[in-house]
Amino acid sequence: MKLPYAVELIRTLEGRCLVHLTFEVVRVQEPDFAKGCLAIDTNPDGVALCNVSASGQPEPWAEGLNIPSPGNLGKYEGEFQVIPYPNGFLYIRIPDLAHASSFRRSYLIGVLARVVVDIAFFSGKPIVLENLNFGKDRLDTNKKFNRMASNFPFAKMVGAMYRRAVKEGVPFKLVSPRHTSTIGYWKYMKRYTVPVHCAAALVIGRRAMGFRERVTIELRQLVSQIKQNLTRKDNPDRPGEGKGMTRGVRACLRRLEERLPVHNGLAPCEQEAYNSVWPDLKLLALSVR
Repeated sequence: MKLPYAVELIRTLEGRCLVHLTFEVVRVQEPDFAKGCLAIDTNPDGVALCNVSASGQPEPWAEGLNIPSPGNLGKYEGEFQVIPYPNGFLYIRIPDLAHASSFRRSYLIGVLARVVVDIAFFSGKPIVLENLNFGKDRLDTNKKFNRMASNFPFAKMVGAMYRRAVKEGVPFKLVSPRHTSTIGYWKYMKRYTVPVHCAAALVIGRRAMGFRERVTIELRQLVSQIKQNLTRKDNPDRPGEGKGMTRGVRACLRRLEERLPVHNGLAPCEQEAYNSVWPDLKLLALSVR
């Protein structure tokens, strides 16, 4: 995480150079998940929030929670959008965030960080954010989104939320972003009827609290149904495979047949590894949607 610092270069009479680095050492509170956490999934046009309970499940927002439009935003309809979903999910969207100039974008990131930290402070829960490595585990693959995401300073957004959280005394934790979108897509998106970003936020919160992501019976049945649909021939009289069945998808399904039955018995680090079931499930999701 990038934090501000000051550098002073001093040349001595002997010709030596001394460098003085000045930075603030701030002690961050250790997060207490007794009440759950506020999980956040960051995106180029805003953030997805999930109010995670102590049991690792989403819970409705506390009564009295109000998210007013910041003073300098809301000049036109849709400049600051708060999109609520059932069961404690929320998406805060600022469309200008993805296209604004550098100065304007820094201001908008600061506004967004203040709103998010205020929600966490009101809820009395720590903030959980992914330690971003954007672009390798998303289910957004269109060129327009990728171009927008590649130009967005996610590190600046994380740093702004971190500094605001420290200032307000809100605990803060970063977790690995590996497979969060894929897990959210397969396990929670349809269950809670939310966008994939909100589902990924739930996965981030559960990961911070130490919960494991098991492969459910419903997920196995869904993969089996997809396999049947892909292998079914459109015309019985014509040799060939079903629509969407490629060599890559065939190999993916073959690996899933071996890995799905043993996934739940693996250690947490093995469940999140690059050779786990989630990369194959991501490939399968992209091939059938």
